[in-house]
Amino acid sequence: MKPNIHPEYKEVKVVCSCGNAFMTRSTMEKAQLTLEVCSKCHPFYTGTQKMVDTAGRVDRFRQKYGMKKAAESKAAETKPDGDK
Repeated sequence: MKPNIHPEYKEVKVVCSCGNAFMTRSTMEKAQLTLEVCSKCHPFYTGTQKMVDTAGRVDRFRQKYGMKKAAESKAAETKPDGDK
Protein backbone atom coordinates (compact mmCIF):
# COMPACT_ATOMS: atom_id res chain seq x y z
CA MET A 1 0.00 0.00 0.00
CA LYS A 2 1.06 3.55 -0.62
CA PRO A 3 2.00 5.49 2.52
CA ASN A 4 0.19 8.68 3.62
CA ILE A 5 -2.84 8.39 1.27
CA HIS A 6 -5.36 6.79 3.63
CA PRO A 7 -7.81 8.91 5.69
CA GLU A 8 -7.45 9.03 9.44
CA TYR A 9 -9.61 6.40 11.18
CA LYS A 10 -10.71 7.89 14.49
CA GLU A 11 -13.44 7.58 17.13
CA VAL A 12 -16.71 9.43 16.49
CA LYS A 13 -19.63 9.97 18.86
CA VAL A 14 -23.01 8.99 17.34
CA VAL A 15 -26.11 10.69 18.79
CA CYS A 16 -29.68 9.70 17.86
CA SER A 17 -32.74 11.94 18.09
CA CYS A 18 -34.18 9.51 20.69
CA GLY A 19 -31.28 10.33 23.02
CA ASN A 20 -29.20 7.20 22.50
CA ALA A 21 -25.47 7.87 22.15
CA PHE A 22 -22.54 5.57 21.44
CA MET A 23 -18.98 5.66 20.16
CA THR A 24 -17.80 4.13 16.89
CA ARG A 25 -14.89 4.54 14.51
CA SER A 26 -15.09 6.37 11.21
CA THR A 27 -13.13 8.33 8.63
CA MET A 28 -15.46 11.33 9.07
CA GLU A 29 -13.84 14.68 9.67
CA LYS A 30 -16.49 15.70 12.22
CA ALA A 31 -16.29 14.50 15.82
CA GLN A 32 -20.06 13.84 16.12
CA LEU A 33 -22.62 12.16 13.85
CA THR A 34 -26.32 12.92 14.39
CA LEU A 35 -28.94 10.33 13.38
CA GLU A 36 -32.74 10.36 13.21
CA VAL A 37 -33.23 6.62 13.80
CA CYS A 38 -30.92 4.13 15.52
CA SER A 39 -31.17 0.48 16.59
CA LYS A 40 -32.76 1.49 19.91
CA CYS A 41 -35.72 3.28 18.27
CA HIS A 42 -35.99 1.68 14.79
CA PRO A 43 -39.29 -0.24 14.35
CA PHE A 44 -37.52 -3.31 12.94
CA TYR A 45 -35.42 -3.75 16.08
CA THR A 46 -38.02 -2.67 18.64
CA GLY A 47 -40.95 -4.61 17.18
CA THR A 48 -43.28 -1.62 17.41
CA GLN A 49 -44.88 0.33 14.62
CA LYS A 50 -43.79 3.95 14.44
CA MET A 51 -44.99 6.38 11.80
CA VAL A 52 -42.49 9.03 10.89
CA ASP A 53 -44.89 11.63 9.53
CA THR A 54 -43.30 14.68 7.97
CA ALA A 55 -45.63 17.61 7.40
CA GLY A 56 -48.80 15.48 7.63
CA ARG A 57 -48.11 13.45 4.49
CA VAL A 58 -49.51 10.20 5.91
CA ASP A 59 -52.75 11.89 6.98
CA ARG A 60 -53.15 13.59 3.61
CA PHE A 61 -52.61 10.26 1.86
CA ARG A 62 -55.19 8.52 4.05
CA GLN A 63 -57.71 11.29 3.51
CA LYS A 64 -57.19 11.27 -0.22
CA TYR A 65 -57.13 7.51 -0.85
CA GLY A 66 -57.77 5.36 2.19
CA MET A 67 -60.62 7.05 4.00
CA LYS A 68 -62.62 7.88 0.89
CA LYS A 69 -62.94 4.25 -0.22
CA ALA A 70 -63.61 3.03 3.32
CA ALA A 71 -66.36 5.64 3.79
CA GLU A 72 -67.98 4.72 0.47
CA SER A 73 -68.02 1.01 1.28
CA LYS A 74 -69.50 1.63 4.74
CA ALA A 75 -72.17 3.91 3.26
CA ALA A 76 -73.09 1.21 0.74
CA GLU A 77 -73.36 -1.41 3.51
CA THR A 78 -75.61 0.70 5.76
CA LYS A 79 -77.81 2.02 2.92
CA PRO A 80 -81.30 0.48 3.19
CA ASP A 81 -82.58 -1.35 0.11
CA GLY A 82 -85.79 0.46 -0.81
CA ASP A 83 -86.05 -0.97 -4.32
CA LYS A 84 -87.39 -4.54 -4.53
